[in-house]
Amino acid sequence: MHVPCGVGGAVGATGGRGLVGRGHETGLLRAALDEALKTPGAGSALLLRGEAGIGKTALLNWTARQAAERGFTVLRAVGSEAEAKVAFGALREVLGPLADEAGALPGPQREALGSAFGLREPLSRGGGFLVGAAALTLLAGALRERPLLILVDDLQWVDSSSVEVFAFLHRRTAGLPVVIVSAQRPDGAAGEGWPARPVDVGALAREHAVELLHGRYPALSDSAAERILQQAAGNPLALLELPAHLSPDQARGIVPLPEQFMLGPRLERLFAARLASLPAAARRVLLLVALGGSTAAWDVAKWLRGQGDARGDDTRVEDVVQRIESSGLAHLDSLGRLVFRHPLVRGAVVAGAPEERQRAAHRELAAALPADDPRRLMHEAAAASSPDEDLAARLTEAGQRLARRGGDAEAASLLDRAAALSPAPLDRARRLTWAAVMGARGGRLPYTAKLLDELRRGPVPVDVAPLFAYATVYVDQSHRIDFESSFTLLPGILDALAQPGADSFGGLAEEAYFKLLMASACTGDGRGWAALAEHRGRVSPTARLCLRAWQDPARTAHGVGGELRALTEDAGPGRAAGSAWLVLWTATSVDMADAGMRRRFTEQHAYATQGTVAKAQAHQDYVEGRWERAGTCVREAAAAEALGYHYNALMFRLHHATFLAGRGDEAGLADCDRMLRPVVQRAGMKLLTDHLAYLHGLVALAHGRAEEAYGRLAELTPPGVLPPGLPRFHLPFFDFVDAAVRTGRHAEARAHVAAARAARMAEISAHHAFLLAAASAVAAPDEEAEESFRRAVAVPGAERWVFGAARLRLAHGRWLRRHQRAAARPVLSEAHRAFRMLGAVPWAEQAGRELRAAGQAVAAGPGRREPLTAQELRIADLAADGLSNKDIGRLLQLSPRTVADHLYKAFPKLGITSRAALARALREE
Repeated sequence: MHVPCGVGGAVGATGGRGLVGRGHETGLLRAALDEALKTPGAGSALLLRGEAGIGKTALLNWTARQAAERGFTVLRAVGSEAEAKVAFGALREVLGPLADEAGALPGPQREALGSAFGLREPLSRGGGFLVGAAALTLLAGALRERPLLILVDDLQWVDSSSVEVFAFLHRRTAGLPVVIVSAQRPDGAAGEGWPARPVDVGALAREHAVELLHGRYPALSDSAAERILQQAAGNPLALLELPAHLSPDQARGIVPLPEQFMLGPRLERLFAARLASLPAAARRVLLLVALGGSTAAWDVAKWLRGQGDARGDDTRVEDVVQRIESSGLAHLDSLGRLVFRHPLVRGAVVAGAPEERQRAAHRELAAALPADDPRRLMHEAAAASSPDEDLAARLTEAGQRLARRGGDAEAASLLDRAAALSPAPLDRARRLTWAAVMGARGGRLPYTAKLLDELRRGPVPVDVAPLFAYATVYVDQSHRIDFESSFTLLPGILDALAQPGADSFGGLAEEAYFKLLMASACTGDGRGWAALAEHRGRVSPTARLCLRAWQDPARTAHGVGGELRALTEDAGPGRAAGSAWLVLWTATSVDMADAGMRRRFTEQHAYATQGTVAKAQAHQDYVEGRWERAGTCVREAAAAEALGYHYNALMFRLHHATFLAGRGDEAGLADCDRMLRPVVQRAGMKLLTDHLAYLHGLVALAHGRAEEAYGRLAELTPPGVLPPGLPRFHLPFFDFVDAAVRTGRHAEARAHVAAARAARMAEISAHHAFLLAAASAVAAPDEEAEESFRRAVAVPGAERWVFGAARLRLAHGRWLRRHQRAAARPVLSEAHRAFRMLGAVPWAEQAGRELRAAGQAVAAGPGRREPLTAQELRIADLAADGLSNKDIGRLLQLSPRTVADHLYKAFPKLGITSRAALARALREE
């Protein structure tokens, strides 16, 4: 049978097998849909990655059909170069079918969504943060009826604001029956913004390429088919398109084929001949649709009737449309829109049009749009060929409105274009400076860095100097991991913003104060602490609380936990980014970044804030024992790296190292140390070098090397000293006391506990209180130990700190056994169970030895003949989180074959036979 060639280079169906050669990909997609139906809270996200013409769109179309058959509501959007700078354009397309439900949204969300879609006046800057929440509310309403499938094609061309909201939606719908499937080319960075499972769509195997080629062109000669197979190299679009350009004699093998076919990026040139054969009216319509995006696709008849002899001539319109459809370049879909056969056709149409013809098309598109439509202004800008202050001013105003709607990334592009059209050099510099700041806020750090390099070639106007300095610091900290400019520029920014009548630049002081606090905490640089103290009286209560939490917590953080809770409960929605960062950092310092706290910031979908939320969650997952999420840190690090947020990537890797150290994975920690230490030392990040030292001490303690552990930890926090340069002093506090007791240094252990009591450590937060109580019990003399352990276990919320509670039980059970108490067995058994659940094998072995010494046999557990090795556990974690063998290998610097070997050994140990069962098996283990 003939194989139809669908949109996007689709490989067609053959019999009952579905898409030719795509069994693996369709299996993953089918499993995602079925899992969402069968298992509550089993939402997922997949990202199809592949070259142009490889069949990604065909897979999306196949998924849509499968989902519809299963009763899903299918929502979809397609990115296009023409609309890549239209903020929230793709989101509007996805939510279009749910538009009738928007009227039932809460007032602030309804207004924010209307503002984002250009249907209302823009709100204050904080209003843009509600867009993600509004989208989530709409989806939640739809989920009451049916599960959801969201499809996003050509993600590399989707506007940044929509990408951020889609990333936000994925994080917030992971526990709901929502499947998000997107597709992009391999070089597209957009899909790295959220942790979707990547699925690489590669070339077809030879047997499948043969099946596809002969199914579509059964009369093709063997010699011609062989050449096509060689030149197409498994690309389905090439397999389907190359034979269409052969003459009949070439196809029959009578005349030799061309020496070289055009493939890869030049594949779009295959359409050039067909395009040239079309009449001028048809080429003009195709150009208007290519440049005008989804809106222009509805107006084919209007474009044709607007031309001389075609005015009012329906026959002429039908003739042109028929010529276009006959060419195979585009077709009218069931809704009457002109749809390109493949994105490459769109590219070929634009590439084949002279520059002046493109500008004329943009002028025509602009004239067809209402005066207040932001797309009109974009077309006017694209049509401009010389400086135009009036147009530049309108672009600037539109960009500022867009930023207030939460579309910073697209606003940056508008300000950049406004700068290019500015006749005056200083106006150009002002607009570029705003573009740089908006780019930074919108998660486009490499772009911001490029703009700053351009600005440095000339003078920066005094009135925007604080903005320029802030953008410089932002790039240095987050992109280059360099903190020197933080101490040379941020104090000056704070001084300038504190002057009477100074422009606030939309809450810049709060953001600058946070950036200076972060730099000071990371490096311990006295210049930063001095400037923070100087400006303490001029900043918000949130900023002052964060300073107390980080500057010298043993002496300044008392009551921070309670004050933070009260502060966040009193605050309403729409908190500005700087305030959100300060709250999250304060919460992390006192281990209070729980789900309730993080939920207050889920409306802020921009990566700058969501990255901070994700870092806070990683830390909280560790202290609260959700260690099955360790692999998420690796994926978040890769996502941050792709976006240019190298500081975030560094912090996510540090969090991953913390999980590994907790589990006693010495080799894994060593690998992380080798990766992190050069960057950390170059940047002078004392906070991180101290944390790595603490992790090595923790690992030594896990493996019973108490003397080594004591030596490492005493360098950080000497006996009886809670040093001011150790902002997270509470993390190694209990471990120091434990190591001191194990090495017979009881006086040092008690001195440390006494110092913490004198510092009123228990008044800082609930976790601080628990750690002090646990350390007091471990250090207590025998006559006080029983009561001290009882008090430690009874600390409110003690069970929340899973690893710490297990460590306390291990110490308590050890003491009970050595004093021949019958209660030792149940206490040690509970510790052993908790350590096994966490995957902390060395700690479980310690508990097991104590249990055996107490006379109780320790079983290996059902279906598990031996424990996983550290490397097997790391790989299993990542595989359970959705990474392919290739992705895991790239992250851990192993070959895919080695990864497969480790999983092959891990499966029988876990009592499973498939990758799909990994997550549940690891949770049970």
